[in-house]
Amino acid sequence: MGMVRNALRSLLAEPRAPDPPRRVWRDWVLVVGLLTAVVLEGVLREDVVWRPVALVLAVATVCALLWRRTHPLAVVAAVFGALIVVNLVTLISGDATFGLYSMICVVLLPYSLVRWGSGREILIGLAFILVALVLGIISDFTGYGEAAAGSMFLLFPATVGAAVRYWWSARLRELDQVRLREREQLARELHDTVAHHVSAIVIRAQAGRAVAATRPEAAVDALAIIEAEGTRTLAEMRTMVGVLRDDGTAALAPQPGVADLERLARSVGDRPRVEVEVSGDLDDLGPAVGAAIYRIAQESITNAVRHARQATRIDVRLTSYDDSVRLTVRDDGEATSAPRNSLGYGLVGMTERATLLGGTFAAGPDSGRGWSVDVVLPRTAVGR
Repeated sequence: MGMVRNALRSLLAEPRAPDPPRRVWRDWVLVVGLLTAVVLEGVLREDVVWRPVALVLAVATVCALLWRRTHPLAVVAAVFGALIVVNLVTLISGDATFGLYSMICVVLLPYSLVRWGSGREILIGLAFILVALVLGIISDFTGYGEAAAGSMFLLFPATVGAAVRYWWSARLRELDQVRLREREQLARELHDTVAHHVSAIVIRAQAGRAVAATRPEAAVDALAIIEAEGTRTLAEMRTMVGVLRDDGTAALAPQPGVADLERLARSVGDRPRVEVEVSGDLDDLGPAVGAAIYRIAQESITNAVRHARQATRIDVRLTSYDDSVRLTVRDDGEATSAPRNSLGYGLVGMTERATLLGGTFAAGPDSGRGWSVDVVLPRTAVGR
Protein backbone atom coordinates (compact mmCIF):
# COMPACT_ATOMS: atom_id res chain seq x y z
CA MET A 1 0.00 0.00 0.00
CA GLY A 2 2.86 2.34 0.82
CA MET A 3 4.43 1.73 -2.56
CA VAL A 4 1.17 2.63 -4.28
CA ARG A 5 0.93 5.84 -2.26
CA ASN A 6 4.50 6.77 -3.10
CA ALA A 7 3.94 6.06 -6.80
CA LEU A 8 0.75 8.12 -6.78
CA ARG A 9 2.48 10.98 -4.98
CA SER A 10 5.34 10.86 -7.48
CA LEU A 11 2.92 10.89 -10.39
CA LEU A 12 1.03 13.88 -9.00
CA ALA A 13 4.30 15.78 -8.65
CA GLU A 14 5.36 15.01 -12.23
CA PRO A 15 5.50 18.24 -14.30
CA ARG A 16 4.55 18.53 -17.92
CA ALA A 17 7.03 17.24 -20.46
CA PRO A 18 9.13 20.18 -21.71
CA ASP A 19 8.85 21.75 -25.15
CA PRO A 20 5.86 19.97 -26.68
CA PRO A 21 5.97 20.47 -30.46
CA ARG A 22 3.27 22.70 -31.82
CA ARG A 23 1.41 22.02 -35.02
CA VAL A 24 3.68 20.82 -37.82
CA TRP A 25 2.99 19.95 -41.42
CA ARG A 26 2.27 16.32 -40.54
CA ASP A 27 -0.58 17.44 -38.28
CA TRP A 28 -2.22 19.36 -41.09
CA VAL A 29 -1.86 16.41 -43.46
CA LEU A 30 -3.42 14.14 -40.82
CA VAL A 31 -6.31 16.50 -40.17
CA VAL A 32 -7.04 17.09 -43.85
CA GLY A 33 -6.98 13.35 -44.53
CA LEU A 34 -9.26 12.57 -41.58
CA LEU A 35 -11.71 15.37 -42.45
CA THR A 36 -11.93 14.02 -45.99
CA ALA A 37 -12.66 10.55 -44.62
CA VAL A 38 -15.29 11.96 -42.23
CA VAL A 39 -17.13 13.81 -44.99
CA LEU A 40 -17.04 10.86 -47.37
CA GLU A 41 -18.20 8.44 -44.69
CA GLY A 42 -20.91 10.78 -43.45
CA VAL A 43 -22.29 11.25 -46.96
CA LEU A 44 -21.87 7.77 -48.44
CA ARG A 45 -22.45 5.47 -45.48
CA GLU A 46 -26.12 4.51 -45.20
CA ASP A 47 -26.35 3.03 -41.67
CA VAL A 48 -25.24 6.16 -39.78
CA VAL A 49 -27.57 6.93 -36.86
CA TRP A 50 -28.13 10.61 -36.03
CA ARG A 51 -26.09 11.64 -39.03
CA PRO A 52 -25.78 15.41 -38.29
CA VAL A 53 -24.69 14.78 -34.69
CA ALA A 54 -22.22 12.10 -35.76
CA LEU A 55 -20.71 14.39 -38.39
CA VAL A 56 -20.35 17.34 -36.00
CA LEU A 57 -18.78 15.15 -33.32
CA ALA A 58 -16.33 13.58 -35.77
CA VAL A 59 -15.29 16.93 -37.28
CA ALA A 60 -14.79 18.46 -33.83
CA THR A 61 -12.69 15.47 -32.71
CA VAL A 62 -10.46 15.64 -35.77
CA CYS A 63 -9.90 19.40 -35.38
CA ALA A 64 -9.11 18.96 -31.69
CA LEU A 65 -6.13 16.81 -32.64
CA LEU A 66 -4.28 19.99 -33.54
CA TRP A 67 -4.03 20.86 -29.82
CA ARG A 68 -3.41 17.38 -28.47
CA ARG A 69 0.23 18.09 -27.49
CA THR A 70 0.01 21.62 -26.15
CA HIS A 71 -3.34 21.11 -24.31
CA PRO A 72 -3.58 17.34 -23.76
CA LEU A 73 -6.02 17.38 -20.82
CA ALA A 74 -8.37 19.93 -22.38
CA VAL A 75 -8.57 17.94 -25.63
CA VAL A 76 -9.07 14.61 -23.82
CA ALA A 77 -11.72 16.08 -21.51
CA ALA A 78 -13.60 17.67 -24.44
CA VAL A 79 -13.53 14.65 -26.76
CA PHE A 80 -14.09 11.88 -24.23
CA GLY A 81 -16.52 14.05 -22.29
CA ALA A 82 -18.61 14.32 -25.46
CA LEU A 83 -18.38 10.54 -25.90
CA ILE A 84 -19.56 10.05 -22.32
CA VAL A 85 -22.61 12.21 -23.02
CA VAL A 86 -23.32 10.34 -26.26
CA ASN A 87 -23.06 6.94 -24.56
CA LEU A 88 -25.35 8.07 -21.72
CA VAL A 89 -27.94 9.30 -24.22
CA THR A 90 -27.67 6.00 -26.08
CA LEU A 91 -28.19 4.00 -22.86
CA ILE A 92 -31.15 6.09 -21.76
CA SER A 93 -32.89 6.23 -25.13
CA GLY A 94 -32.19 2.63 -26.06
CA ASP A 95 -31.30 3.65 -29.62
CA ALA A 96 -28.51 2.02 -31.56
CA THR A 97 -25.07 3.45 -31.07
CA PHE A 98 -23.94 5.98 -33.61
CA GLY A 99 -20.56 7.12 -34.72
CA LEU A 100 -18.27 7.09 -37.70
CA TYR A 101 -15.37 4.74 -38.23
CA SER A 102 -13.22 7.85 -38.65
CA MET A 103 -13.57 8.40 -34.89
CA ILE A 104 -10.86 5.77 -34.52
CA CYS A 105 -8.47 8.73 -34.41
CA VAL A 106 -9.27 9.14 -30.69
CA VAL A 107 -6.57 6.52 -30.01
CA LEU A 108 -4.02 9.31 -30.54
CA LEU A 109 -5.28 11.17 -27.48
CA PRO A 110 -4.24 8.69 -24.74
CA TYR A 111 -0.71 8.73 -26.18
CA SER A 112 -0.54 12.53 -26.22
CA LEU A 113 -1.98 12.77 -22.72
CA VAL A 114 0.63 10.48 -21.15
CA ARG A 115 3.49 11.74 -23.33
CA TRP A 116 3.03 15.48 -22.76
CA GLY A 117 0.70 16.03 -19.80
CA SER A 118 1.60 16.56 -16.16
CA GLY A 119 0.97 13.82 -13.62
CA ARG A 120 -2.24 15.43 -12.39
CA GLU A 121 -3.46 15.90 -15.95
CA ILE A 122 -2.69 12.26 -16.74
CA LEU A 123 -4.80 11.01 -13.82
CA ILE A 124 -7.75 13.26 -14.65
CA GLY A 125 -7.54 12.49 -18.37
CA LEU A 126 -7.35 8.72 -17.80
CA ALA A 127 -10.47 8.98 -15.64
CA PHE A 128 -12.35 10.53 -18.59
CA ILE A 129 -11.01 7.84 -20.93
CA LEU A 130 -11.92 4.95 -18.62
CA VAL A 131 -15.45 6.25 -17.99
CA ALA A 132 -16.05 6.70 -21.72
CA LEU A 133 -14.60 3.23 -22.36
CA VAL A 134 -16.85 1.51 -19.80
CA LEU A 135 -19.98 3.32 -21.00
CA GLY A 136 -19.11 2.50 -24.61
CA ILE A 137 -18.73 -1.19 -23.79
CA ILE A 138 -22.04 -1.24 -21.92
CA SER A 139 -23.95 0.59 -24.64
CA ASP A 140 -22.63 -1.69 -27.39
CA PHE A 141 -21.68 -4.94 -25.69
CA THR A 142 -20.78 -7.67 -28.17
CA GLY A 143 -18.88 -10.08 -25.94
CA TYR A 144 -16.10 -10.14 -23.39
CA GLY A 145 -13.43 -10.90 -25.95
CA GLU A 146 -14.24 -7.90 -28.11
CA ALA A 147 -14.58 -5.73 -25.00
CA ALA A 148 -11.11 -6.74 -23.82
CA ALA A 149 -9.61 -6.24 -27.27
CA GLY A 150 -11.22 -2.82 -27.62
CA SER A 151 -9.95 -1.76 -24.19
CA MET A 152 -6.39 -2.83 -25.02
CA PHE A 153 -6.60 -1.08 -28.38
CA LEU A 154 -7.59 2.21 -26.74
CA LEU A 155 -5.20 2.06 -23.77
CA PHE A 156 -2.12 0.65 -25.51
CA PRO A 157 -1.15 4.08 -26.95
CA ALA A 158 -1.04 5.38 -23.37
CA THR A 159 1.52 2.69 -22.55
CA VAL A 160 3.57 3.67 -25.59
CA GLY A 161 3.38 7.31 -24.53
CA ALA A 162 4.68 6.44 -21.05
CA ALA A 163 7.59 4.46 -22.53
CA VAL A 164 8.54 7.27 -24.93
CA ARG A 165 8.31 9.83 -22.14
CA TYR A 166 10.57 7.77 -19.88
CA TRP A 167 13.12 7.23 -22.67
CA TRP A 168 13.18 10.91 -23.59
CA SER A 169 13.51 12.00 -19.94
CA ALA A 170 16.46 9.65 -19.52
CA ARG A 171 18.07 11.08 -22.64
CA LEU A 172 17.61 14.65 -21.41
CA ARG A 173 19.27 13.72 -18.12
CA GLU A 174 22.21 12.23 -20.00
CA LEU A 175 22.52 15.35 -22.14
CA ASP A 176 22.52 17.49 -18.99
CA GLN A 177 25.29 15.31 -17.56
CA VAL A 178 27.35 15.76 -20.73
CA ARG A 179 26.96 19.54 -20.57
CA LEU A 180 27.81 19.52 -16.87
CA ARG A 181 30.98 17.48 -17.47
CA GLU A 182 32.03 19.86 -20.23
CA ARG A 183 31.48 22.83 -17.93
CA GLU A 184 33.49 21.12 -15.21
CA GLN A 185 36.38 20.48 -17.61
CA LEU A 186 36.30 24.08 -18.80
CA ALA A 187 36.23 25.27 -15.17
CA ARG A 188 39.34 23.19 -14.42
CA GLU A 189 41.16 24.70 -17.38
CA LEU A 190 40.11 28.21 -16.40
CA HIS A 191 41.17 27.51 -12.82
CA ASP A 192 44.63 26.58 -14.04
CA THR A 193 44.80 29.63 -16.30
CA VAL A 194 43.82 31.99 -13.49
CA ALA A 195 46.40 30.37 -11.20
CA HIS A 196 49.13 30.97 -13.78
CA HIS A 197 48.02 34.58 -14.23
CA VAL A 198 48.15 35.20 -10.49
CA SER A 199 51.59 33.61 -10.30
CA ALA A 200 52.79 35.95 -13.07
CA ILE A 201 51.32 38.94 -11.23
CA VAL A 202 53.13 38.02 -8.03
CA ILE A 203 56.45 37.54 -9.84
CA ARG A 204 56.11 40.86 -11.66
CA ALA A 205 55.19 42.64 -8.43
CA GLN A 206 58.26 41.23 -6.67
CA ALA A 207 60.48 42.22 -9.57
CA GLY A 208 59.02 45.74 -9.70
CA ARG A 209 59.53 46.19 -5.98
CA ALA A 210 63.16 45.04 -6.25
CA VAL A 211 64.04 47.59 -8.97
CA ALA A 212 61.76 50.44 -7.93
CA ALA A 213 64.54 52.40 -6.20
CA THR A 214 67.18 52.09 -8.94
CA ARG A 215 65.07 51.71 -12.12
CA PRO A 216 61.69 53.44 -11.74
CA GLU A 217 60.87 52.90 -15.43
CA ALA A 218 61.14 49.10 -14.96
CA ALA A 219 58.75 49.33 -12.02
CA VAL A 220 56.28 51.24 -14.21
CA ASP A 221 56.54 48.55 -16.89
CA ALA A 222 55.91 45.90 -14.24
CA LEU A 223 52.79 47.77 -13.10
CA ALA A 224 51.49 47.89 -16.67
CA ILE A 225 51.99 44.13 -17.04
CA ILE A 226 50.33 43.55 -13.67
CA GLU A 227 47.34 45.65 -14.78
CA ALA A 228 46.94 43.65 -17.99
CA GLU A 229 47.30 40.32 -16.22
CA GLY A 230 44.91 41.40 -13.49
CA THR A 231 42.27 42.47 -16.02
CA ARG A 232 42.48 39.15 -17.81
CA THR A 233 42.41 37.27 -14.50
CA LEU A 234 39.24 39.05 -13.39
CA ALA A 235 37.58 38.21 -16.71
CA GLU A 236 38.52 34.56 -16.40
CA MET A 237 37.31 34.45 -12.81
CA ARG A 238 33.92 35.74 -13.95
CA THR A 239 33.81 32.85 -16.37
CA MET A 240 34.65 30.41 -13.59
CA VAL A 241 31.66 31.64 -11.60
CA GLY A 242 29.43 30.75 -14.55
CA VAL A 243 30.80 27.29 -15.21
CA LEU A 244 32.20 26.34 -11.80
CA ARG A 245 32.28 22.63 -11.11
CA ASP A 246 31.01 20.94 -7.94
CA ASP A 247 34.26 20.64 -5.97
CA GLY A 248 36.73 23.41 -5.27
CA THR A 249 40.03 21.73 -5.99
CA ALA A 250 42.03 21.42 -9.18
CA ALA A 251 45.45 20.23 -10.15
CA LEU A 252 47.65 23.10 -11.27
CA ALA A 253 48.81 21.59 -14.55
CA PRO A 254 49.36 23.32 -17.90
CA GLN A 255 46.49 22.70 -20.31
CA PRO A 256 47.06 21.46 -23.87
CA GLY A 257 46.63 24.06 -26.58
CA VAL A 258 47.34 24.90 -30.20
CA ALA A 259 51.00 23.94 -29.89
CA ASP A 260 49.95 20.38 -29.05
CA LEU A 261 47.93 19.77 -32.25
CA GLU A 262 50.91 18.23 -34.03
CA ARG A 263 51.50 15.84 -31.14
CA LEU A 264 47.80 14.98 -31.19
CA ALA A 265 48.04 14.14 -34.90
CA ARG A 266 51.07 11.90 -34.36
CA SER A 267 49.25 9.96 -31.64
CA VAL A 268 46.68 8.68 -34.13
CA GLY A 269 49.14 6.76 -36.29
CA ASP A 270 49.31 6.33 -40.06
CA ARG A 271 45.77 5.10 -40.75
CA PRO A 272 44.03 7.39 -41.36
CA ARG A 273 46.72 10.01 -41.86
CA VAL A 274 46.17 13.26 -39.95
CA GLU A 275 47.42 16.46 -41.59
CA VAL A 276 47.58 19.64 -39.49
CA GLU A 277 47.79 23.08 -41.10
CA VAL A 278 48.07 26.23 -38.97
CA SER A 279 48.03 29.71 -40.47
CA GLY A 280 47.96 33.18 -39.01
CA ASP A 281 49.20 34.76 -35.79
CA LEU A 282 48.24 32.67 -32.76
CA ASP A 283 50.65 34.14 -30.19
CA ASP A 284 48.05 36.17 -28.27
CA LEU A 285 45.36 33.50 -28.37
CA GLY A 286 43.40 33.26 -25.11
CA PRO A 287 44.33 30.22 -23.00
CA ALA A 288 40.72 29.07 -22.77
CA VAL A 289 40.41 29.33 -26.57
CA GLY A 290 43.61 27.36 -27.13
CA ALA A 291 42.44 24.59 -24.79
CA ALA A 292 39.02 24.52 -26.47
CA ILE A 293 40.60 24.20 -29.93
CA TYR A 294 42.70 21.27 -28.73
CA ARG A 295 39.76 19.50 -27.06
CA ILE A 296 37.44 19.94 -30.05
CA ALA A 297 40.14 18.80 -32.48
CA GLN A 298 40.84 15.80 -30.24
CA GLU A 299 37.16 14.79 -30.11
CA SER A 300 36.71 15.35 -33.86
CA ILE A 301 39.73 13.24 -34.76
CA THR A 302 38.60 10.50 -32.36
CA ASN A 303 35.14 10.48 -33.95
CA ALA A 304 36.65 10.28 -37.44
CA VAL A 305 38.95 7.39 -36.51
CA ARG A 306 36.07 5.47 -34.92
CA HIS A 307 33.21 6.20 -37.28
CA ALA A 308 34.58 7.30 -40.69
CA ARG A 309 34.43 4.14 -42.75
CA GLN A 310 37.29 3.69 -45.24
CA ALA A 311 38.78 7.07 -44.33
CA THR A 312 42.38 7.58 -45.44
CA ARG A 313 42.93 11.21 -44.46
CA ILE A 314 41.84 13.68 -41.77
CA ASP A 315 42.59 17.36 -42.41
CA VAL A 316 42.86 19.71 -39.43
CA ARG A 317 43.07 23.37 -40.40
CA LEU A 318 43.42 26.21 -37.91
CA THR A 319 43.17 29.74 -39.30
CA SER A 320 43.63 32.95 -37.35
CA TYR A 321 41.79 36.17 -38.20
CA ASP A 322 41.80 39.63 -36.63
CA ASP A 323 39.25 38.90 -33.93
CA SER A 324 38.51 35.19 -34.26
CA VAL A 325 40.03 31.79 -34.94
CA ARG A 326 38.52 29.01 -37.04
CA LEU A 327 39.07 25.28 -36.68
CA THR A 328 37.99 22.89 -39.44
CA VAL A 329 38.33 19.10 -39.23
CA ARG A 330 37.39 17.04 -42.30
CA ASP A 331 37.79 13.40 -43.25
CA ASP A 332 37.34 11.56 -46.55
CA GLY A 333 35.33 8.62 -45.21
CA GLU A 334 32.14 7.31 -46.76
CA ALA A 335 29.36 9.88 -46.89
CA THR A 336 26.63 9.39 -44.33
CA SER A 337 23.64 11.40 -43.12
CA ALA A 338 23.56 9.78 -39.68
CA PRO A 339 24.94 11.88 -36.80
CA ARG A 340 28.25 10.62 -35.47
CA ASN A 341 28.80 9.87 -31.81
CA SER A 342 25.08 10.14 -31.06
CA LEU A 343 25.42 7.64 -28.22
CA GLY A 344 28.60 9.13 -26.75
CA TYR A 345 27.26 12.72 -26.88
CA GLY A 346 30.60 14.05 -28.14
CA LEU A 347 28.87 16.55 -30.43
CA VAL A 348 26.87 17.83 -27.47
CA GLY A 349 30.04 18.42 -25.46
CA MET A 350 31.79 20.22 -28.32
CA THR A 351 28.76 22.42 -28.93
CA GLU A 352 28.55 23.28 -25.24
CA ARG A 353 32.23 24.20 -25.08
CA ALA A 354 32.06 26.45 -28.15
CA THR A 355 28.88 28.13 -26.89
CA LEU A 356 30.35 28.82 -23.46
CA LEU A 357 33.23 30.66 -25.12
CA GLY A 358 30.92 32.75 -27.29
CA GLY A 359 31.64 30.89 -30.51
CA THR A 360 29.75 28.78 -33.03
CA PHE A 361 29.87 25.06 -33.78
CA ALA A 362 28.63 23.12 -36.80
CA ALA A 363 29.06 19.50 -37.81
CA GLY A 364 27.62 17.34 -40.55
CA PRO A 365 28.27 15.33 -43.69
CA ASP A 366 30.03 17.00 -46.62
CA SER A 367 28.40 17.26 -50.01
CA GLY A 368 30.80 14.68 -51.44
CA ARG A 369 32.54 12.34 -49.05
CA GLY A 370 33.25 12.45 -45.37
CA TRP A 371 32.25 14.53 -42.40
CA SER A 372 33.30 18.02 -41.35
CA VAL A 373 33.45 19.94 -38.08
CA ASP A 374 33.62 23.72 -38.23
CA VAL A 375 34.24 25.90 -35.14
CA VAL A 376 34.68 29.67 -34.89
CA LEU A 377 35.81 31.18 -31.56
CA PRO A 378 36.71 34.73 -30.51
CA ARG A 379 40.48 35.09 -30.14
CA THR A 380 40.43 36.27 -26.54
CA ALA A 381 37.18 34.66 -25.41
CA VAL A 382 36.95 33.86 -21.72
CA GLY A 383 33.43 32.48 -21.68
CA ARG A 384 29.88 33.48 -20.93
